[in-house]
Amino acid sequence: MAVGQYTESLTLKEMKCTIGKNPFGYVFPQGDVSSVDKVERLLKKAGGKPRECALPDYSQGGTGRARPEYVITFNDDINIIIVVECKNTVKKHCSASMDRPSMFAVDGVLYYAKFLKEGYHVIAIAVSGTTTQNMKVDTFYWMRGQENYTTLEKARDIILEPQNYIELIKGNKLRKAYSLDGIRDIAIDMHNSLREIKVTEAHKPIFIAGVLIALNDEDFLKSYSMLTSYKSVMQNIQNAIENVLIGSDIKSSRISYIKQVFHTLQDNTKFAEIPLGHARSITWYIEQLELKIKPMMDYADSTVDALGVFYHEFIKYSGGDGSGLGIVLTPQHLTEFMCDLAGVNKNSRVVDICCGSGSFLVTAMSKMFQGANPKEVENIRKNGLYGVEFDDGLYTLAVANMIIRKDGKSNIYKGDCFHKDITEELKSKNINVGLMNPPYSQKDVVELEFVEHLLDVLAVGGTGVAVVPMSCAIGTKFKDVRERLMKKNTLKAVFSMPDDIFYPTGTNVCVMVWAAHVPHDSTQETFFGYCKNDGFVKRKKLGRVDAFGTWKSIEKEWLTLYRNRDVADGLSARHCVGHKDEWLCEAYMQTDYTKLTQEDFQQTVNDYLAYLVKSGDVDETE
Repeated sequence: MAVGQYTESLTLKEMKCTIGKNPFGYVFPQGDVSSVDKVERLLKKAGGKPRECALPDYSQGGTGRARPEYVITFNDDINIIIVVECKNTVKKHCSASMDRPSMFAVDGVLYYAKFLKEGYHVIAIAVSGTTTQNMKVDTFYWMRGQENYTTLEKARDIILEPQNYIELIKGNKLRKAYSLDGIRDIAIDMHNSLREIKVTEAHKPIFIAGVLIALNDEDFLKSYSMLTSYKSVMQNIQNAIENVLIGSDIKSSRISYIKQVFHTLQDNTKFAEIPLGHARSITWYIEQLELKIKPMMDYADSTVDALGVFYHEFIKYSGGDGSGLGIVLTPQHLTEFMCDLAGVNKNSRVVDICCGSGSFLVTAMSKMFQGANPKEVENIRKNGLYGVEFDDGLYTLAVANMIIRKDGKSNIYKGDCFHKDITEELKSKNINVGLMNPPYSQKDVVELEFVEHLLDVLAVGGTGVAVVPMSCAIGTKFKDVRERLMKKNTLKAVFSMPDDIFYPTGTNVCVMVWAAHVPHDSTQETFFGYCKNDGFVKRKKLGRVDAFGTWKSIEKEWLTLYRNRDVADGLSARHCVGHKDEWLCEAYMQTDYTKLTQEDFQQTVNDYLAYLVKSGDVDETE
């Protein structure tokens, strides 16, 4: 591939479209627009880009054929087109006088745009460089028949999907498809640049969340790109945060804490020295979050916690997998499975007493909206979702997550979930669903005590679903808590999950389903599921992914077995259990011998021999 083509390929990749037909319209390469008469006529008038031509000069068209990298048309808006010009190096991005169309990307794309705007509203995009880290991007909007164009400052050094350029010029919210690769790239870039200017680990999540909260203030959203100093941007962020959070019933002490972080950053001389509009400046962070992360969060029909995934990727580069900083992200398909086990619907009231960035609440909200009318949706937003978080940074992320999706009251409590006031407040809300991935390996509280407390705040008969370490299901562990749990609540089901579901964190887990405030009857059978194969596989740099698209069918099978309480060899069992018994399918399930292979037999023999050697029953030297 020629070097210049790297820029062209990068542009299409970032736009998430291909040459030819796309769902939104059509991408024409190299000026090949013979099927669109008006575009072809205007490009013929422009001709090939001349070596020199002042932008206001229409008297000369270039010789030869016009060959912009891409011309993009839209099915639903035939009056708007996009024209793209690429150069392989940022040295060829823009000339001093913008009068050398054949040599520079900006000069060239504006040369084409001045002819195309005779018949269209033109979005002109100039891209230079071969990687997202070093590329320069300028975008212009030239309305049909107008003498002057507008520079789209918010789209500087950012490539959007074609539809989002239209939303940007119309002032609408952008919508962006969830992309793990995109999230990871932004996370790495932001983490590295914040580290260089000495922003502390404790302040990073509050900075990210604070900017996202500020972007929900309409005045700030419209005006931040026009501010002229670092200090004024920082002050406006603080004012916007206060405006948004006061309207969301956040306590004044929490608002002051978040604002204080930005006040501290305001005194960061390294940050202040970066000119506004330049890469890694304060406005660059705002634009990146507005145009790349927030559009993945803005729409509640998505069950994905894009902010949680972003922050999880972000803190990976602070060392380890992030668990030391307070977050082990629950895999997205596991949050969906647990919501489905709980039967979350539009009539649910949901709580997560260890909510982190809000993953369970985000997923639950999406499922609650399904089938809800506008009045019910508004009630869900205001009264349907509750969370508690102790960590300052994660609390701020959770608040940002819910505010961005809800446009209403944020019911996220800051503090210890065991605190009397928070407990009594939650008990008064008539909450009927609890979802939780509690902190693991705490010194003072075991995981089942978090489960016990979750069930305590639920209404009578409410459903609590928690993912906990496998040790919680072993009869010899946590005897007192297990006994207390069963005296007050019914263990409806336990699912043994894949060994590496939290990869790269090496924790074996199970999912427990409880009925709150209904004492366990040990003469009634509990359902046990053996859910070790979720269809996910490990992929380099991606972790565990549903590479073969089998998860939905596997989840459907698991849910059908549970709802029908069916017993299937190798997959499920039913058994009467008390607090001293094993709460695991492995203890009661019949083996499905039809699925065993010679390799399975050999592996079992090998494992047994290894056990004998390790225990000293066999001398490996004999």
